[in-house]
Amino acid sequence: MIRNITKQFGDSKANDNVHLTVRSGEVHALLGENGAGKSTLMNILYGLYKPTGGQIVYRGEEVVIDSPMKALSLGIGMVHQHFMLIPAFKTWENIILGTEGDGKLKVDVRIVRERILTIARQYSLQIDPDARISTLSVGLQQQVEIAKALYRGAELLILDEPTGVLTPPEKAKLFETLRSYANSGHSVIFISHKLDEVMEISDRVTVLRGGKNVATENTADMDKQKLARLMVGRNVDFGVQKDSFAGETSQVLSVHNLVVPGNRLVSSLKGVSFTIRAGEIVGIAGVDGNGQAELAEALTGLRHVEQGEVLLGGQNIKNISPRRVIDTGVALIPEDRKSVGTVKNYTIDQNIILRREKAPSASRHGMLAYKRITRRTDEMIKEYDIRYTGRYLPVSALSGGNLQKVILAREISANCRLLIAMHPTRGLDVGAIEFVHAKLLQAREKGTALLLISSELEEILALADRVFVMCDGRFAGELTQRNITMENIGMLMGGETLAAQKEGEADA
Repeated sequence: MIRNITKQFGDSKANDNVHLTVRSGEVHALLGENGAGKSTLMNILYGLYKPTGGQIVYRGEEVVIDSPMKALSLGIGMVHQHFMLIPAFKTWENIILGTEGDGKLKVDVRIVRERILTIARQYSLQIDPDARISTLSVGLQQQVEIAKALYRGAELLILDEPTGVLTPPEKAKLFETLRSYANSGHSVIFISHKLDEVMEISDRVTVLRGGKNVATENTADMDKQKLARLMVGRNVDFGVQKDSFAGETSQVLSVHNLVVPGNRLVSSLKGVSFTIRAGEIVGIAGVDGNGQAELAEALTGLRHVEQGEVLLGGQNIKNISPRRVIDTGVALIPEDRKSVGTVKNYTIDQNIILRREKAPSASRHGMLAYKRITRRTDEMIKEYDIRYTGRYLPVSALSGGNLQKVILAREISANCRLLIAMHPTRGLDVGAIEFVHAKLLQAREKGTALLLISSELEEILALADRVFVMCDGRFAGELTQRNITMENIGMLMGGETLAAQKEGEADA
C-alpha cells in the first residue's frame, strides 16, 4: 500500500499525495498520460527514487525502500521499459548477476540452470539459459527480465510499459505469463497507456492525472471511453477522419531494387521497390527486425546502399551524407528516441533546434539566436504538450513519451518534402496519439509524402493510403484502399499469399 506519496523535483511535483493499494492475486493497472507520474511512483516503490513525503506499507508493515536491493529483499521486482541486460552475457549469467556468491565462491551452473528452467515451466516462459542475450528477440529478452525478477523471489512484479516493442504473439505470451503469476497468489502492477491492454489483462485500474489520483475502479465496470476520459479529462475520438488519396499528385520518392546490408554482413533489404506521391501515406507493416530499420537508415544516409536507386523528386540521394539528405527535404522520426532521436545531455531547447540550426527561428547572421530559440521552444512545448520537471535539465530527465514529443515537434514542424515516421506514437497515451495522428494528416494535406513504419497495425490501418508488408527483407505484398484489412496484413506477415494474388498468378 502506498499512502500519500509525494515526489518533488525542484518546483514541480511528479507525484502529489498519491495512494495505491494492490491486492494479492490481482493484476492492477496503473494508467495515465505521459508525465502523469506513473513511472516516478513505481521508481519510488522499487527504491530508485526517495519520496519527498508519504509512506509505503508492505504486508502490513511500514517500510523504507532506499534501493532496488532493499525492494528485492522484500519481494518486489521490476521490469523496466528499457531492459537492463548485458548483451554479451548468457541468459543465466544475466539472471543471477549480483545474487550468487561473494565473488570468491564458484557458481554451480547446473543448479542455476535447473532453477531457471523450473521457473520457466511454472510461468510458461520460453527461456534458454545458455542463449546469449544479443541473439534474442525483444520479446524473449523481456521474458529474461521477468525470469530475473522471479529468480530473485519477487512476489510483487512491476512492469513499466511492457508491450511497447512486442509483436501480437509475444504480447499474448506475456499476458499468459502474468495471469499465471497472479493466479499463483502473487501481484502485478501493470503500467500502461494502452486501453485495450488494460481492459484485457487487469482486474482493477488506478488512473493518475497531473501526478494525482483520479480514480481506482474494477476494470469490468469500465470501458475504453470512460478510461480515456479519466486519463485526459475529456472525450477522446478513437477514429481517424481522413480524405481518400486522390492519386494525381507528383511523385516524391522512388525506390528501385534497393539492396542494403544488415548488421550481420548479409543483405537485410533484398530488392525492395516502391514509390510515394505528394500527400500520400505509405505504411510499412511487419514484425520488427524484417528490414524496416535498414530501409529508413538507407533513405536517410545512415546506412550504405549496395545496389538500387533512391530518387527524391528526381534527385539521386543514394549514399549521400545525412546532412545533405536533410537539406534535400527529408525528416526522420527515428525508432530509437534516446540514442538517435535526441542528445541526452542537451536541453529541450537544444534538441528542438537539432538539424535546424540555420533556420530563421534559431539563428541570425549565422549565429545562434537564443531568444528566438527560447520563443520557438515555448511554442513547441505548448503545441505538443511537452511536460518536464525542469525546463533546462537534460532531456534524459524526461519520460519516454515526452522525449518522443520533443522529436515529433522538431521533425513534423520542419515542413519537409518527405517525412519518415518510425513508430511515431510508441510510448504515447491516447490523447497524444490522437494529436500525433492529426499532425501527420495535416502534413499529408500540405502535400508532404509520408513513409509510416509502425508495429501498431491499428495505426497503419487508420492512416495509410497504401501498405507494404515486410517479411525477411522483402515486400510480401502490397495492399491498397480496397483490401487493407487486419486479416490481410496478418496473412502477409505470416508468409501467406492473399487469395486475390493467387488468382492473379493463375490467370497469368
